Amino acid sequence: MTKFADLKLSPKVLKAVEAAGYETPTPIQAGAIPPALEGRDVLGIAQTGTGKTASFTLPMITMLSRGRARARMPRSLVLAPTRELAAQVAENFDNYAVGSKLSKALLIGGVSFKEQDKLIDRGVDVLIATPGRLLDHFERGKLMLTGVQIMVVDEADRMLDMGFIPDIERIFSLTPFTRQTLFFSATMAPEIERITNTFLSNPAKIEVARAATTGENIKQGVVMFRSENKRREASEKRALLRAMIEGEGEGCKNAIIFCNRKMDVDAVAKSLKKHGYNAEPIHGDLEQSRRMEVLQGFRDGTIRFLCASDVAARGLDIPDVSHVFNFDVPGHAEDYVHRIGRTGRAGKKGTALMICVPRDEKNLEDIEKLVGNEIPRLENPLAGKSSSAPEVPKDEVTEKPKRTRRSRKPKAEAPVEAKEAVEAPAEQPKPEPQKRAPRDRNRGGNKGNNNKGRGNQNKVVGMGDHMPDFIAKSFDDRRES
Repeated sequence: MTKFADLKLSPKVLKAVEAAGYETPTPIQAGAIPPALEGRDVLGIAQTGTGKTASFTLPMITMLSRGRARARMPRSLVLAPTRELAAQVAENFDNYAVGSKLSKALLIGGVSFKEQDKLIDRGVDVLIATPGRLLDHFERGKLMLTGVQIMVVDEADRMLDMGFIPDIERIFSLTPFTRQTLFFSATMAPEIERITNTFLSNPAKIEVARAATTGENIKQGVVMFRSENKRREASEKRALLRAMIEGEGEGCKNAIIFCNRKMDVDAVAKSLKKHGYNAEPIHGDLEQSRRMEVLQGFRDGTIRFLCASDVAARGLDIPDVSHVFNFDVPGHAEDYVHRIGRTGRAGKKGTALMICVPRDEKNLEDIEKLVGNEIPRLENPLAGKSSSAPEVPKDEVTEKPKRTRRSRKPKAEAPVEAKEAVEAPAEQPKPEPQKRAPRDRNRGGNKGNNNKGRGNQNKVVGMGDHMPDFIAKSFDDRRES
């Protein structure tokens, strides 16, 4: 059996690996590290959770031990699709680079440009970045990629899903042709294969598992769910999720709950907390500091349930996840493989359960075609339980009284009183104009009152009986003279 000591890694790296508690490399590590140390391009294909991160960080640290970084010109570049995965790579680098004098910089969104610029200006041996933030620094003139000796593309299929392939191709064009490229992916879509044929030179191909396969140590199941009331489907589905969690008993130590939409991530987390579960959401709309705080809380056990969008589906190394619940069937079949890969890692047992509504049955068929197996159907834990009936519409019950109050049956006499109130002023229409007449300069006082005084001020009226006394007096004086 191959051991890390047989892979020709530097003594400092071997010491760090031993301190981390690892003795035997995984198949992808045993296959990728030797050709990487020889300076060859590497194409690694393996399902998530097989130790791909160490497959490139360990040889990188060994090869970069000689040399010196220059300002704004990193010696190596690691591209990751998400902030969380990039931060995880940086964490692995810190763990394995203990004892070496290599420097690193992490370029991700949600962090100040100013702080990142300071690190780049000093010169870094390893630059870990997401494609968008890397290009932002380059376009601002703060970064040059002409000194890159080793370039790593991690989770390439996720890059494809997120639309980063044009950015990846541009970044490739900014690096030297003589660079060494380490390319890792869980699946090999046609577009990924095209890129590898274009930018990799005679790579050593290591494929330790068939593309898009699920771990044999992961117990899978799906509950087929149909709601009789579309308006209550969301609340009934959340009740079903809680019943599935309770059905796993003490075996469910912690879990990641995946939803397709960010709004559902928040709704599920809120519902779980309302019913006494320790849950927090994580998705792309959260601030980076909050996302890292939630992830750390889930890692150290202060958070039991992590409600997540696919931002947490790829590459995150969260140990000892006992369960994965797919609240929604993923829209892409490959995402199912990555989601359930969060459990059953490092040879441990895991459980992956899913809820499927009628509109998602086509996506379920695509998943089963991809993995080559039928996912076992499980019984609905709420089916046939009368006691669960009141709990299911619990979120909706509070809304019903608001709708029924429109009838206002207790106020049946109100229309009669209102009618009398309306008829009362109609019996006294004449006294009203008599009071207003002196104030109205229009002779047709009744007409003006009927029109409520509209437009009366614009009419030219004669003096008549309303002629002031001082004018009448002046006429009388003329007659007497």
